[in-house]
Amino acid sequence: MAKRIMIQGTMSNVGKSVIAAGLCRIFRQDGYRVAPFKSQNMALNSFITREGLEMGRAQVMQAEAAGVEPIVAMNPILLKPTNDVGSQVIVNGEVVGTMSARDYFKIKKSLVPEIMRAFRQLDETYDIVVMEGAGSPAEINLKQDDIVNMGMAKLADAPVLLVGDIDRGGVFAQLFGTVTLLEEEERRRIKGLIINKFRGDKTILDPGVEMLERLTGLPVIGVTPYLHVSLEDEDSLSERLDGSQKVELIDIAVIRFPRISNFTDFNVFEGIEGVSLRYVSAVQQLGDPDLILLPGTKNTMRDLLWMRQNGLEAAVLKAHKAGSVIFGVCGGYQMLGQSISDPAGVEEGGSVRGMGLLDTQTVFEAEKARTRVEGKILCPQGTFESLTGTQIIGYEIHMGRTTLGEGVVPLTEIEDRITGECRQEGATGTDVYGSYVHGIFDNEQVAAGVVRALAKRKGIMEEMGTVVDFAAFKETQYDLLADGLREHMDMDAIYRILEQRG
Repeated sequence: MAKRIMIQGTMSNVGKSVIAAGLCRIFRQDGYRVAPFKSQNMALNSFITREGLEMGRAQVMQAEAAGVEPIVAMNPILLKPTNDVGSQVIVNGEVVGTMSARDYFKIKKSLVPEIMRAFRQLDETYDIVVMEGAGSPAEINLKQDDIVNMGMAKLADAPVLLVGDIDRGGVFAQLFGTVTLLEEEERRRIKGLIINKFRGDKTILDPGVEMLERLTGLPVIGVTPYLHVSLEDEDSLSERLDGSQKVELIDIAVIRFPRISNFTDFNVFEGIEGVSLRYVSAVQQLGDPDLILLPGTKNTMRDLLWMRQNGLEAAVLKAHKAGSVIFGVCGGYQMLGQSISDPAGVEEGGSVRGMGLLDTQTVFEAEKARTRVEGKILCPQGTFESLTGTQIIGYEIHMGRTTLGEGVVPLTEIEDRITGECRQEGATGTDVYGSYVHGIFDNEQVAAGVVRALAKRKGIMEEMGTVVDFAAFKETQYDLLADGLREHMDMDAIYRILEQRG
């Protein structure tokens, strides 16, 4: 049996995923075979495993930190919100349906055998399992049927570390209030507290830490600073989506849809000097970017109508006429066409007019396409013609099938790494491009080629677009995270906690 430890938080976005990733890297550095685990994840950023199964990207990031292949057992339940009251439910990588919150709550206890089957797979294979909760364990209206926080800790008999976010204020109330609202058996599972995202002089904080320890009877085993590391974010709560609107030499604007998904497709551009990557949700933010990216979305039709109603669609079309290059990925690609139809009611039902920038039509189908791919860019028209022949690797996750009008040139030629099928996909017009391939920019040659082509178009020096190896860069970030946590957490205490059960 693996040793296990669980990271829970006082609320969403306190840093659970990052702390868990850091512990995965530390345990790996110390010679252990370690795996992440989150029984139920709610996020729109997802990934396709080698077997063609879908899981949350947070556990993929943690698996990378641990130096192991991501498998769906690390995230057996994934909920992808389609609207404010419903989600697509994915169990062990397969879609089982779209449900309202109330309907899902009725069946989620029945999923415990699936969760435990996944957990036992990790338990039998790895030395340590780093578990992650979701939201807060003190949601008193949800505790009865909990399968992700204390309910999961009990199923796995795991000790718990509770994380609070001081950057958002009220960290002592967060931690004390959470502990107080738990039942006695649940409180006994907590073995330590962590105050996360601290900035400033720790000696000023120390009296509060001492009082918190007296009030809760629990040790504060870490006051971790606001670590400036570049890691993937779990979902649309990501702080990078609210980042700077500063414009650099090469300006890239990403349309921030209300249901944006897989925005990690564009992280590679953040590491290129002289490039600004801005997330835009209003007309006045758009400006005159060199490249406009339309990302994936869990509700393509509704987010297209959102763009249409708030004026962003007209602003994007105007920017394109003025010279901005447009690139859509997945749902963003679907929007670029002439029409989107949903006869099976996968999203909204009915049909909607597209943006009209590509001569394509998309029809939603009930079966989701899920696969890993590799291949090359064909011969795109316009600014990105220089990318012809550049190798790509990535994955597809989509419910729609897009057909190209007569004379439309496909963007890529790919091989399905699961079925072995070779095919062409995507579409290209003059300075308008679309593809279903998530990760199409991750190859540094693609990202660098995009930036160089945009720079050349503006008459900027040819040396623009120097990109570090993205995979190697992520490895350095995991090491920086591990170094920061080792310095500011009591790792001896954490190793002692690993020897305990709940």
